[in-house]
This record gives sequence, structure tokens and C-alpha cells, in this order.
Amino acid sequence: MRRVLCLALVVALTLSLATAAALGAEPDAAALAKAIQNPLATVTTLPFQFNWNPGVGAYDRTFFNLNVQPVIPFAGEKWNVINRPIIPINSVPSGETESTFGIGDTTYQLFFSPAKAGKVIWGLGPVAYLPTASNPQVLGTGKWGAGPAGVIFIMAGKFTMGGVASNVWSFAGAEDRPDINAFTAQWFLNYNLGGGWALGTAPVVTANWEADSGEQWTVPWGAQISKVTKFGQQHVNVLLGYYTNSEVPTGGADHQVRFQVNFLYPNMGKR
Repeated sequence: MRRVLCLALVVALTLSLATAAALGAEPDAAALAKAIQNPLATVTTLPFQFNWNPGVGAYDRTFFNLNVQPVIPFAGEKWNVINRPIIPINSVPSGETESTFGIGDTTYQLFFSPAKAGKVIWGLGPVAYLPTASNPQVLGTGKWGAGPAGVIFIMAGKFTMGGVASNVWSFAGAEDRPDINAFTAQWFLNYNLGGGWALGTAPVVTANWEADSGEQWTVPWGAQISKVTKFGQQHVNVLLGYYTNSEVPTGGADHQVRFQVNFLYPNMGKR
């Protein structure tokens, strides 16, 4: 069933790109592509990111993850405030054939960034970890957490690059569950081809500092292609990527297929 869904999503991507080519790129597609590559841009977006992670556990099952991660900016005269909640919907393998499906724990990032910025843009703020899992024993940690987060974004001609990093420590929650001390970083590099097309990479590197040595890091490498297009009056960015893990804890995924549909609302806020 998952293979059928994956194939359907790839077909949908191909059709969307073909449709975009037939209709012609929007005049602002290239600028909009660069804007949404900026984690601190004052452009409201609603991404749905589908991730397939094969090779999990003793039976080489697939861990499926859908991240709903809206970006809600508030532009000010001196500072912009960028809200970035990440709500995961997961299917976690259990045993040889069964899986547990539901909502996972929510991560909420809040960045403060100077309203007047040049080619280098930065932001700092807190990150909160909320125990929102529908099945806390399987899909969540049962813990509340918080920590610092930072982001930097650089524009250099057709290239955009930068990264987002945070570390979360648990401070409350179920006493019988392990503590959280987790690092997350996503660095990115994009080359904009024009007309809303972009080639790039945006791997998510994680570290669980509570794990034993040699079992802490997940380090992926890969690439992705994306296209800003427009269906009716709705701007959409469609992305397809593939990543393989050079380092992963025992039982972790071998690689990842990423498919993302990002609904854009450029008129709700601009940098």
C-alpha cells in the first residue's frame, strides 16, 4: 500500500511539473522560490512533508512520517517574529507486520529576526517540545522540553544557503520515561535555475545525547529538486528528494524518500 501511495505521489509531482511547464512560469516564481528557501522570510506557507524511511528495525520495515509545518510570520518595524510549529503524523512499525499510526509530539520554534536585513539574515529564539502524541507510549516521549534555536540565511546570486539548529532538554513529564537531550540541525544549499526551479540539499542531522556512544547520530546526505508553480490563484511549491544515512543508530532507517507540497500565501506578508 505504501509503495502504491509513493508511486501516486511521484506521479502527482510529475504531472504538476508538466502542467507548470505547459502553463508557463509565473513572473514572480523565481523570487518566490528564493523567498521560501529563507526560513525567516515573511511569507506565510503551509508545507506538508511526506517522508518514507525504509530499513527500520529487525524486520526492515518502513517508518512513515508526515510533517505538517506551517510558517506564520509577523512583520514589525524593527523585528520580525516567525512562528514555526512542526506537527508530525507517524506510522511506526511494531513487530513483523503491525504499525501504530497517529499524531506525534509537537515541536514549536519561535524566531526573532531583524526587519532590516541584507544578504545575510539571522534569527534567534526558543524552541518548545510538547507531548501531544495520540499514543504517548509508542508515538511520543511523554515529556515537556525546551531549549534555544538559531537560524542563518545567506543569498549569493542564484545560490541560497544556511541552516537551522536547536537543542531541547526535557524539564517535566512522565517520570518513568527517558529524559530528552536532543540536537537537531538542518543545513541547506540551493541553486535556483530560474522560473521557480531549484536544485538543492536540506538534510536533517540529529543527535540524541542520552544514547550510548556510537548510537547518538543520524547523518543523512542527498539531494532534492523543487518547482514553484500556480494552480488557479494558489501558489504551490512541489519538492522531491532522496537522502541516505551515512551514520545511524542501530535499527534506524537506511535512507529516506521525501515528497513535499507547500502552499504559499505571498500576499499575507513579504520581507
